[in-house]
Amino acid sequence: MRKIIVATLLFLGAARASGDIPANWKIVKDSKGACQISVPENWTVGEDNTGSAYWQAPSVAIVVVTSQPNQQFKPVADFMLTRTMNVPKENVFENSAKRVFFQDRLSPTGPDTRSLSVMVPGRTGTCSAHLVLSSTVTDETGKKIAFSLAPAPEGQGAAQ
Repeated sequence: MRKIIVATLLFLGAARASGDIPANWKIVKDSKGACQISVPENWTVGEDNTGSAYWQAPSVAIVVVTSQPNQQFKPVADFMLTRTMNVPKENVFENSAKRVFFQDRLSPTGPDTRSLSVMVPGRTGTCSAHLVLSSTVTDETGKKIAFSLAPAPEGQGAAQ
């Protein structure tokens, strides 16, 4: 099952054209309003600018977006990913100057749960997101959410 998920994510990542997010998706911003990620319209955005959203229940699917001001974005050294963080090479989908995207170790909440981490350059630091998704969330949806991570437009507050 794990190999199928990894292969599907790799294929979907290579096949994506422009990373466009559907207009009806919701924008979730981190508590500082510096970074944002998009989720499908049927997801629930966390209250009080928590930078989170979930689908059905947090145990089914959850995404959290954060910003690290003044932390310069750069690709992660291969040894850090594979040795220190224990991320197998086949679970690293992108590690470039544009984005770091990988599947973490599987979540202890169940065998059909996968955990994804993504980081991109922000306006003044690094934008990060972590997704924990059950098998009821498609790989395509997980990929669209992850690829929507970006700095929030300047001049807009944390809530939207």
